[in-house]
Amino acid sequence: MSTKSRTRSKTRLSRALGIALTPKAARYLEKRPYAPGEHGRTKRKTDSDYAVRLREKQRLRAQYGIREAQLKIVFNEARKASGLTGENLVELLETRLDALVLRAGFARTTAQARQMVVHRHILVDGKLVDRPSFRVKPGQMIHVKAKSETTEPFQVAAAGGHVDLLPKTPGYLEVEIDKLQARLVRRPKRAEVPVTCEVQLVVEYYAAR
Repeated sequence: MSTKSRTRSKTRLSRALGIALTPKAARYLEKRPYAPGEHGRTKRKTDSDYAVRLREKQRLRAQYGIREAQLKIVFNEARKASGLTGENLVELLETRLDALVLRAGFARTTAQARQMVVHRHILVDGKLVDRPSFRVKPGQMIHVKAKSETTEPFQVAAAGGHVDLLPKTPGYLEVEIDKLQARLVRRPKRAEVPVTCEVQLVVEYYAAR
């Protein structure tokens, strides 16, 4: 799929879910805050409970750019942990390496953050990690490989080029953007995570299956 097609696809998905998955989609939603298609402007019929839960699950999955199987695995882990399953779910997703690369401002979208990891530009505590799903632990340092720091995408990031496009850096991350490094100082709390989702509905979706 071409870059243009991917961008169009993300914008359409953003409109369908009512959330901005990319900065371009955010601008588009400001102009057209309704779902795509010929019935997008008309008021939706009352959705069934299942449809509402399904949409929230799709919203969460889309914001982290993960497959259904991946979300199900993390959900099962969240359910076994102590505390509220929904909050655990978001906290676990948020400690993915690609999610934290985005939050730190190294990338402008989830897809770009994932690409940076896969293409072996990102280190955790000095060791190369190329798995976007890698779980970062509190205290660990995320930074860009020295050889990659001089490339244009990271030069833009180091200059703060993504700051105005992204939510404010959450309190669980300490970021030195000019040095292209960030430390996860503690576990994220659901209330701090800049993700739009009614997580209890996601829990209910999986509980009903």
